[in-house]
Amino acid sequence: MMKRHSYHLTLLAAAAVAQAGIAFAQAPDNSRSNSAAENSSNSASTAQGQSNRREDLALTQKIRRSVIADQELSVDAHNLKIVTRNGHVTLNGVVRSDAEKASVAAKATIAAGVDNVVNDLKVVPPG
Repeated sequence: MMKRHSYHLTLLAAAAVAQAGIAFAQAPDNSRSNSAAENSSNSASTAQGQSNRREDLALTQKIRRSVIADQELSVDAHNLKIVTRNGHVTLNGVVRSDAEKASVAAKATIAAGVDNVVNDLKVVPPG
């Protein structure tokens, strides 16, 4: 009887540890934001909207490097979409605060100019 009780406790403990491990291992999920972008009427908000012009690719790369270099930004901000077409930049994705949204927009504006940035970032606080 004692063995059976010990066996059940061991199973329960293993299940609890496995459940906790799954909760910690889950990656951030921005699939709703991605789905909204893919269904958007603004074709520049999707990766397919990215131009292959050398100037557009260089501008996207410049903004991406600036965003990645800012270690104050969240992982979500580092993973946002930056799409450039004919010198016009669209920012899309999820950031964790209004401050992050403003910071990313400022980086894009410095690189592309104030009239060339569409900020479609969505603020979703952590939690």
